[in-house]
Amino acid sequence: MQAKDAIQNLKSGNARFLEGKVERNNQDSARIESLTKGQAPWAIILSCADSRVVPELAFDVGLGELFVIRVAGNIANKSTVASIEYAIANLGTKLIVVMGHESCGAVGAALANGGGSVSLDHLLAEIKPAIAQSESTDINEVVKVNARLSAENLLARSSIISDAVKNEGVEVISAFYHLSNGKVDL
Repeated sequence: MQAKDAIQNLKSGNARFLEGKVERNNQDSARIESLTKGQAPWAIILSCADSRVVPELAFDVGLGELFVIRVAGNIANKSTVASIEYAIANLGTKLIVVMGHESCGAVGAALANGGGSVSLDHLLAEIKPAIAQSESTDINEVVKVNARLSAENLLARSSIISDAVKNEGVEVISAFYHLSNGKVDL
């Protein structure tokens, strides 16, 4: 599936989610069995690990449709980049979405100079550039900048991803999920 079609699928699925008219396709035992032979997700979603943000629900999709990587702050670190590289190189996926969300706790911790462990400090350091580039200290504005920078970092940190964008029709976009109503701005 081409990136523009995948974007339209995400928009349509989110519209169904918002209207309470979810289809919940591809969630039965036949789908489970069909996926034992392989997967062909049509979009990659790099999303926050926040329990309130579930891409499969927000986009009303079933098993095998999205390749979802979740990490606090939706950051493009070595592990998330490698996971996305795998999907691009081996599954033929043409769309990468980096999705931040309203009131992100990881962004809030970075704004407050939180941390307290080597691992948490490392994660929050990935968000600091968004704080520096944001024209605001409003958490949601920083979240949007962070998602955009994470999308840019995917291209900067991976020749597999940047080559796929240049030569194979792959697109990388950022998105913002509204906790207050479930709407996703793509």
